[in-house]
Amino acid sequence: MLAALGLDTDTERVYRAMLDHCDDGIYALSQRLALPEDRLRNCLDRLHSLALVRPPAKADSAFRVLGPEQAMKLLLARQQAELAAHQERLETARVAAAQLVAECSSAYRPLTGLHTEELTGAEEIRDRLARLASDVRHDIMTLAPGGAHSESDLKASRKPNATLLDRGVTVRTIYLDSIRNHQPTLRHVQWLHERGGHVRTAPSLPIRMIIADRTEAVLPLDPADASLGAVVLTGQGVVTALCELFDSTWQAAKPLVPTVERDTDGLTPQHREALRLLAQGMKDDAIAKRLGVSTRTARRFAAELMDALQARSRFEAGVHAVQNGWLPAYRT
Repeated sequence: MLAALGLDTDTERVYRAMLDHCDDGIYALSQRLALPEDRLRNCLDRLHSLALVRPPAKADSAFRVLGPEQAMKLLLARQQAELAAHQERLETARVAAAQLVAECSSAYRPLTGLHTEELTGAEEIRDRLARLASDVRHDIMTLAPGGAHSESDLKASRKPNATLLDRGVTVRTIYLDSIRNHQPTLRHVQWLHERGGHVRTAPSLPIRMIIADRTEAVLPLDPADASLGAVVLTGQGVVTALCELFDSTWQAAKPLVPTVERDTDGLTPQHREALRLLAQGMKDDAIAKRLGVSTRTARRFAAELMDALQARSRFEAGVHAVQNGWLPAYRT
């Protein structure tokens, strides 16, 4: 029940038992829970590291246990701090990726050890991607921002995807959460998932990107307009950094499920991301583009957040969000 807050099943059982039987020592707890003493001590170490339990003041006294209300506040604060730290790392990676694309697309600022192949025109890009797919042996990793895809594009992608999966290639794709609102795209992603493709979604994505066998990466020449062309990158240092960006984004993304999960504050990942972007001062159209939704949907997210925070303005919503622990405190 408390796994999302960092407590595994055994540790949660130990914590609950200590609340109900506060006078029990290690031997009594071990007998009560039918838990070997070494496992019990591991659980106690975990509770102590989370500041939920303190050792006895004296050898013959009982453990001191933090009450449920204070414990939940502490665990939630810890989770929010970890989420903020992860978001900060992701933002850093986002900026680094954009800078990398700018450098790679400039003939006057070559990167040492980096080989680039510039692609222009839809047909050239399509042919190069087909060649990349035919050569791949192990895995394909894709970041797919942009929201919903046309039905014709989705239909055209099924045959090459099926071929890859039949060959035993691991296919991992991260889409925007907004695809859950577009039935054709959702059906395609579910089709991919059912055939062994690994699909996750995220509120926003740093850049459009395809990586083959962790050795070759395809990115847009201009992150703001993928139709202008693409660049194929090879070079251990650069591609390794892009793989780390994908792995970090994959870890934070959510597996495709029928319904959108809400956190303890009742927010979906899209609402949480919209709140963070609002706090940065971004306008509705910029937020919509980042989330892959319409401007009207972005406005609806803002209105729902203001209503949930009982705020009359966006500034007031930001203040209330910090006060409620929905956003980290502003730094001065």
